[in-house]
Amino acid sequence: MIIDAHSHVHDPVADHIALLDEAGVDRAVLFMTRPHPERAADLTSLRREMATLHDRLHGRDDQADTYRAASAELDAALAAWPDRFIGFGSVPLVLPDEGIAAAVERDVVEHGLRGIGELTPPPGQAARIEPVLRAADDQGGLPVVVHGAAPTTADDLRALAALARRYPRVPLVVSQLGGANWMDAVELVRETPSMYLELSTASIIFAVRLAISEIPERTLFGSDAPYGDPVLARTTVERVTASGEIRDRVLGATAAALLGLS
Repeated sequence: MIIDAHSHVHDPVADHIALLDEAGVDRAVLFMTRPHPERAADLTSLRREMATLHDRLHGRDDQADTYRAASAELDAALAAWPDRFIGFGSVPLVLPDEGIAAAVERDVVEHGLRGIGELTPPPGQAARIEPVLRAADDQGGLPVVVHGAAPTTADDLRALAALARRYPRVPLVVSQLGGANWMDAVELVRETPSMYLELSTASIIFAVRLAISEIPERTLFGSDAPYGDPVLARTTVERVTASGEIRDRVLGATAAALLGLS
């Protein structure tokens, strides 16, 4: 089974399904989203969508009421394509600890979702995900996905590793290969058994090759669609791996085990 471990709701959803079909991807982990860059028809409209993303990544769009529309989009996509998408739910990091615990139970576990993410703590504030990890641990070790590219810093990655060691039952996935800090991300994941590294949107091909070589059992194929492309992401993995067990792990077997699908 080929599993794209990182994607966001598209508008329209059928366009996403077409991309997965073209890439030969069986299933995709699906996160909610506020920005929709795939809607942009020109630079002006793309700037508007990316401004929403910028605010989100810097903690300026993390209120509970902003989650409702995005959650409804996610629910609609999951209902329309239950055999293709694997839903993850997010929680507002501004909630108090008890509110986060309640949201994880209500909006993730009772909602039938498989994990939590993609979390986007503001730069320098990775420690804000600790209540989420604690709640995920209380729920039996739900996987948690955290944004890894800019504005996430190398210090944030080190803080995430420290938290992962504190909650070893919780699989903690760093997305986008850690962005510009990919070498730090590879080292930290290699040294922290409960951490995983998702490989989307890498700008340097040998970063993907080295990550898979260093941590073959904890690297995950992902596209970060619509920001990345499933065809290109799969081709990248296949370009730097030989046919066989390691490639199969990266393209889906590891994700399947992590998600309880195998």
